[in-house]
Amino acid sequence: MSWSEEWGLLSRTWYYRLLFSYFPIFFLTMTVLIFIAFVFINDISREETRKADRISSSYLVDSLDRTIRDIELSVMEAVQSEQAYKYYFNSQNQVGEETVYSIAQSLRELTSSNPWIQSIYLYDKKNESVLTSSGSKDVDSFSDKAWIDRIDSGSLTSGWQPVREFDAGVNQRTPIRVLTVDKDMPLPFGSDGALVINIKMSSIEQSIDSMVNGQLSFMSILDRDGQIVYDAHSDREGAVEGQELNTLSLERLGWTISSGIKEGNLYGWVSVVSYVWVIIAVVTVICAIVYIIYITRRNYKPIQIIMNRIEAHQIRVLEQSGSRTDEMKLIDGVLENLINHMMDSDKKSRENVLLQRSKLFNDLLNGENLDHAVERLKDLSPLTGVDTSSCFAVVVGEINRYEKGFQERFTRGEQNTLKFALMNVLQELSRNAGMQCWTEWVSSDQIAILFLSTDGNLDMTEQIRLVAEECRSWVEQNLRISLSFGIGPIAEGIKAIRESYVAAETVMHRRLLRDGDVALAGYGETQQQLLDTYTYLQMIADFVKRFRMSSSQWRDQLEEIFAAYERDKLPDDEIHSLIQAMLQMLSREVAVMSEQLQEKLSEENINKWLMLMKEAETLEGVKDILFDDLTDLFRTYVSVTETKSYKAMVNEMKNYIEEQFANPDLSLKHLSDRFQITGKHASYLFKTEFNMKFVDFLTELRMKETERLLRSTDLSLQDIALKVGYANGITLGRVFKRVEGITPGDYRRMKRGQHDPES
Repeated sequence: MSWSEEWGLLSRTWYYRLLFSYFPIFFLTMTVLIFIAFVFINDISREETRKADRISSSYLVDSLDRTIRDIELSVMEAVQSEQAYKYYFNSQNQVGEETVYSIAQSLRELTSSNPWIQSIYLYDKKNESVLTSSGSKDVDSFSDKAWIDRIDSGSLTSGWQPVREFDAGVNQRTPIRVLTVDKDMPLPFGSDGALVINIKMSSIEQSIDSMVNGQLSFMSILDRDGQIVYDAHSDREGAVEGQELNTLSLERLGWTISSGIKEGNLYGWVSVVSYVWVIIAVVTVICAIVYIIYITRRNYKPIQIIMNRIEAHQIRVLEQSGSRTDEMKLIDGVLENLINHMMDSDKKSRENVLLQRSKLFNDLLNGENLDHAVERLKDLSPLTGVDTSSCFAVVVGEINRYEKGFQERFTRGEQNTLKFALMNVLQELSRNAGMQCWTEWVSSDQIAILFLSTDGNLDMTEQIRLVAEECRSWVEQNLRISLSFGIGPIAEGIKAIRESYVAAETVMHRRLLRDGDVALAGYGETQQQLLDTYTYLQMIADFVKRFRMSSSQWRDQLEEIFAAYERDKLPDDEIHSLIQAMLQMLSREVAVMSEQLQEKLSEENINKWLMLMKEAETLEGVKDILFDDLTDLFRTYVSVTETKSYKAMVNEMKNYIEEQFANPDLSLKHLSDRFQITGKHASYLFKTEFNMKFVDFLTELRMKETERLLRSTDLSLQDIALKVGYANGITLGRVFKRVEGITPGDYRRMKRGQHDPES
């Protein structure tokens, strides 16, 4: 058989091979899915039925419990708030008619306030009388005497009781079922009588029947002994024959509530769902078969076309190799080679264009390789209409607080997305303003924007400023990113682009001196002035000298230093470096005075100050932070220098107080007169040296002596007060109670009781 005949045979069988290759896995998958779905549907149906039943049963239980609890609480609140109830049980004599009438009126109001309440009455054990809503009665003539006898016998505990038959007297011919709660009176744990509240079981049963679908569901209530309290709709047969789904407890009454579905309902519903699923599955199988046939025929045609196109190549391969190659492998190999070749070609082309575009942008900013720059701009850049006389302007944008505000908040992928969005925002706003722009990220936190004037207008700085302001506002509101922009001067011609870029970048390095987040650069700012380090170091040395000499002129010197920063337009990093040198020089000069100064001027604290100043937005903010820190440091320094010379005086002052603490005239003024210093300064020195206020130290000495005299003498409080420096015993007692927590008399009895062996 020739190759052409063999190829024709393969082409004729290709369609059938493709068609029948789908069927085994299709039937197997569908069979498994149908079986699993049938099982799941049954389980899900049962579980959902159980959940629905639990929800409705829980709601019923909660409703009953809440209603019964509300009845109990409302009655208890009324009893506690009415003084007549307390008089009824606490009165030593016969209860007056006014009290009986008031209680009866209250009981009538409580009974009528809730239709569930059958009756409420009070039982007085002492007088053997019962007080109902209709008045007072003797126990022997009361219709519910049997229940009162059980209360007297002690067989009933306080709280909710099982359902019972209640004889309502002449108004009711037959006993009715009630739910009773007994409360010992007077509240909460009295023993003089009882408050009995009877709730109609008929109201509870009606509530249950209204919430239970008698055709589908059943519900049974059992008491603590397992006896039937009530079956919903009185359908005991449905409860016995049905399937129980949930069991809940009503702890307040000791009831167990079981609920479920009556016989035939649950499984009949599941069966219907199962049959529906089987029908859907059969229809799905038929549709799937038709779809597979359609897709197979549709997919077969392009494969046949592909095979025809590579037929000549395949024949040459087979004739050269002498063996037949599998046609699927051949197609796969040809397509893979073609796709790889196209992908490599596209990738190299894109990379080449991107590299050339990025290199051209950097060349323009740095003023390098500007030969044929106009042609390169036309080919590679998004700018149109460029010629040798075109006017440009470079804007440098920067993400504020890049490391702490941007990198910490967003992941690497989110950062790239936001940067891409920022480029699009700039381009869109520029187009709306009638300008062309070209944006490229020149560093991780800086973006450079090259603007082109399309109408030959040399004064386009104001338009660019408006675009920058709008971009900054929009990005801050929508992307929560803070931006700042430096706008370079207009560059006439391609070769002047570098000057505009350098000016814009110089402005960005002077963030502390900028007026706002959008700053304009002039032509004079294109050259960076050399820092006169010697002059600034001399000014810093003068500042440190004045600080060390405790001269208040150090503030004026610091103002001059910051004025020089602003006058010379120093970049931010140079300002921070000079401030760091200032703090280090100050540390070497004054930190040796005390451990407190060493701690304040430690490397860790200096770094904290520098970090706070780096986060400041303006030079004025940096100055405020530095002034606050140095003012606090200056106070400590002055205190240390003064304390060094008065240390001996403070010790002498302490000894004097310990000797004269019983003097009632001892005060800060007395000390200031005695040691020739101001009272305020004496208090400051005392607290600095001993970490305690003068008043607290004096009080502590007097309280120690008071404790000793209370323990070892029988002196009166007035005598002790005079001995420890107080004018009277009342003042001493008040101070002693505040400090020690007990009165002097209690303290003396406690201490002497501890030494009494009989106690």
